[in-house]
Amino acid sequence: MDIERKSGLSRRQVLKTGVGAGTMLAAGIAAPTILRAQEKPIVLGHLVPLTGFLGTLGQYAINGLKLAVDQINAAGGVNGRKIEIIAEDSINPETASAKAQRMIERDNVDVLIGEISSASALAIAEVATRNRKLFIATGPRSDVLRAERCSRYMFCTDIPNAVMVNAVGTALKQQGMVDGKRFFTITSDYVFGHDLLKAAKAFFAANNAELIGDELVPTEATDFSANILKIRQAQPDIVCLNLGGNQVTNFLKQYAEFGLSIPTVGFNLNTADAWAAGMGNFGGVWPTVWFDTIDTSGTQQFVADYKAAYSGEVPENHAWIEYIAGKILAQAFEAVGGTDNEAIIDYFESEVEFDILKNRPAYFRKFDHQLIQEAYSFSVKSEGTYTSVYDMLELGEVVPAPDVALESIYPADTGACKL
Repeated sequence: MDIERKSGLSRRQVLKTGVGAGTMLAAGIAAPTILRAQEKPIVLGHLVPLTGFLGTLGQYAINGLKLAVDQINAAGGVNGRKIEIIAEDSINPETASAKAQRMIERDNVDVLIGEISSASALAIAEVATRNRKLFIATGPRSDVLRAERCSRYMFCTDIPNAVMVNAVGTALKQQGMVDGKRFFTITSDYVFGHDLLKAAKAFFAANNAELIGDELVPTEATDFSANILKIRQAQPDIVCLNLGGNQVTNFLKQYAEFGLSIPTVGFNLNTADAWAAGMGNFGGVWPTVWFDTIDTSGTQQFVADYKAAYSGEVPENHAWIEYIAGKILAQAFEAVGGTDNEAIIDYFESEVEFDILKNRPAYFRKFDHQLIQEAYSFSVKSEGTYTSVYDMLELGEVVPAPDVALESIYPADTGACKL
């Protein structure tokens, strides 16, 4: 079944009217120059995909950051200064780069924030580094952003590919679905997919599993029938998806139509894509950075606030990650007494802790600027035990276990990141 979006703005509305009270989307609405410096708004340049295969996720990101900013402004802002957002559709790496540069030069944004595509995030990071402008990369998951393509000016808030593999791998091993098993992978043909496949291969090799086939598919691909026929011919034990955005949804729907009984799992899935796949169309174990049933008071308050703000819509993980990124920035602005980017970077590198609505607080690791936090797996409930897509997913155990160091599931310092 398809999901009916109960709220959210079209790309045209976002670019034309802004994302709500306390935000601005055009330089022409900037604060009058007669205001004292401390009264000038703090301006965030928000870039996310609102079109293409990641477009649905981008709208959740818009909503999440807007909610955080609205709450901060309603409480008086940061040191008396309100926060405003300039939001645009990043579209692709070339466009994202051009828009980031324009936001810095024309709109004088204080911080760049957002993005989901790893390729676009790399492009924005190059602009941020060249201009010495802080960039909070909220959604990209490629490990290279935390390694050889890292930057002093980029901090990553989502979990990287290696952690997603660890989260799902832990659950699969507990279920006896790794040792001696034959895997066939379907992988998105861009930096994120390549990176995820590399992590998956390392996991298979370390756990006595065999990769018997992999299919690289372009990000614009919508027909997976040829790939599914190859899977049927190869007869693996497990099909593993390394796809992004709505490609996961499209593949799972078509796979269900073929009626293959070979189980599917994945090392990447956003909950919006799971919901869009519909009831009865997939199973298996998948990773997530956050889920709306996490049993903490912070998460449940966020879910309630989000539903109240967006006509009952259930928040997706990109809504949560943009929300907590907005709150992290507000804490930093408060701590350093302004928006000085170098001071904020030093503050983050002190590994100060942040409440991100989970059981344990998170912190940015100094050597690679990764937000160190808990991760999870989730699975699909048995048919007949749920009545809607929003109730069909069951959250697994937290990874790592409560008595294990958070960094145990993250890549060690190899020296690849040169800040």
